Amino acid sequence: MTSTASSTDLRQGQAPHDQRPSWQRRLRRFGYTPATDAPTGDVRDRLVPPYAEPSPRLWQVLGVPPVLAERITRWSGWGGPLLVTLMAGLMRFWNLGSPRAVIFDETYYAKDAWSLVHRGFEVNWDKNANDLVLQTHGHLAIPTDAAYVVHPPVGKYVIGLGELMFGFNPFGWRFMTALLGTLSVLMLCRIGRRMFRSTFLGCLAGALMAVDGLHFVMSRTSLLDGVLMFFVVAAFGCLIIDRDRSREKLAAALPAGPDGRVRPDQHVGDTFRFGWRPWRWGAGLMLGLALGTKWNGLYILAAFCVMAVLWDVGARKVAGARHPYVAVLKYDTGITFLATVPVAIAVYLASWTGWILSPADGTGGYFRNWAATDGRGGSWTFLPDWLRSLWHYEHEVYKFHIGLSSPHTYQSNPWSWIVLGRPVSYFYESPSPGTDGCPADAGQKCAREVLAIGTPLLWWAACFAILYVLWRWLLRRDWRAGAIACGIAAGYLPWFMYQERTIFLFYAVVFLPFLCLAVAMMIGAIVGPPGSSDTRRVIGASAAGVLVLLIAWNFIYFWPLYTGQAVPIDSWRSRMWLDTWV
Repeated sequence: MTSTASSTDLRQGQAPHDQRPSWQRRLRRFGYTPATDAPTGDVRDRLVPPYAEPSPRLWQVLGVPPVLAERITRWSGWGGPLLVTLMAGLMRFWNLGSPRAVIFDETYYAKDAWSLVHRGFEVNWDKNANDLVLQTHGHLAIPTDAAYVVHPPVGKYVIGLGELMFGFNPFGWRFMTALLGTLSVLMLCRIGRRMFRSTFLGCLAGALMAVDGLHFVMSRTSLLDGVLMFFVVAAFGCLIIDRDRSREKLAAALPAGPDGRVRPDQHVGDTFRFGWRPWRWGAGLMLGLALGTKWNGLYILAAFCVMAVLWDVGARKVAGARHPYVAVLKYDTGITFLATVPVAIAVYLASWTGWILSPADGTGGYFRNWAATDGRGGSWTFLPDWLRSLWHYEHEVYKFHIGLSSPHTYQSNPWSWIVLGRPVSYFYESPSPGTDGCPADAGQKCAREVLAIGTPLLWWAACFAILYVLWRWLLRRDWRAGAIACGIAAGYLPWFMYQERTIFLFYAVVFLPFLCLAVAMMIGAIVGPPGSSDTRRVIGASAAGVLVLLIAWNFIYFWPLYTGQAVPIDSWRSRMWLDTWV
């Protein structure tokens, strides 16, 4: 009888509860769910879960006919994200040329971009070049002396593309960052939809990023970090699509039983070949462009490669593989490496084509003639001169980065980023009443500022969302939470190794999309899981709605500080919630 009673406590392929290791039994009180506790059923649903659809009761309450409801559901997968993107684009392109000034690090990247697209390498500009650019509307001669720069060229080529289309002016050098910022909202909506299997949560993640102040300001400023963020999101999206496509192939290869249900198969799980996986190659391309924008793309590359391999391990486990790690090492790791690391390196080298093709007689790019002058001799002379010169250049840049410790007014420690401890002022003026948008009856000077700071309530909510996704990943074994945590960690944690460096809050825009995904996932949990009671849903939806509305209000409240609008000085002070923001 004891044996029979115990057997009723088993699920397919699961050990009895009283035989589990004690650490598993202890962790269950905190929400830990062993892999064998996962619901059994058709393996296809575990490999490729279906998308959630609105309840028929919702359409009945709204009075929507079934035919129209089906059509709305079918088109919402793209219609919803496009509406969110339209909203984001209108905000980002509105009055994009204001302030009509060279703000913050635009003094480097706007001019570097202009010289890159015309000469193929960066040049030294006169000290008064910013004023001349604005006075002549960009019609001034480009210097010829090469400049020493410390960031790869991809991001500057992207900025230069906007300048070629719209001129060497504030609108021109901000156009591409505004476009990429808008498109990143669209990508995040679609990524969130695919991850959560919910159009609502996907659109919510994109909408949260659309109303984030840091993303908004970075989309309207020609700095490199917004471009880097775009390529990181694009690479992540490619990997998410690859995950779905490969699991679909794996599910199709599994045998179906007499009842039509697909069950795990050890042979398929251990020997299946996914093929060339074009979306994984697309991820390698995007990661190469990220690396060619800023070097911290290298950490993203490493983290995403590990994540992709672990996804393959998980897929083979679900399919029934007895030795999933061996199978992944044998069939998947090689193609993952080829599709990412060599592709990224090739893209990085290709981004230096303008510098490589410049003259090596001293009139080309900086250090272009190093191999023929100071670098003559040595044990690597069998390599092409351009490659040796480029390697020397990169080595000098590396020494610059690790030694960068010059104090700056707006530098901050990465510990403070997540709570917005020290934002960066890109632009500040104090117009007198009746000038530059300052009301004539202001009574005193106004403040006109562009402040690179996230929407505070969104970021502070993200602090709790990070804890939630860590719990979901560590104790609930939720791959979505793990992917979000990976994106945050890859963009955030490496900066803790350089706390003595001069670094800034706006670097955090790279992992901001993953914070928005985390908040969207947390809000989904607040609303309630499928099958919740009506009371639970009403309470959850009300709480989630209040949170989203507060975040939107917070963005509107700080709008003048994001757009450089003149406000009375008392109104500006009321928005300085922390002393460290001044």
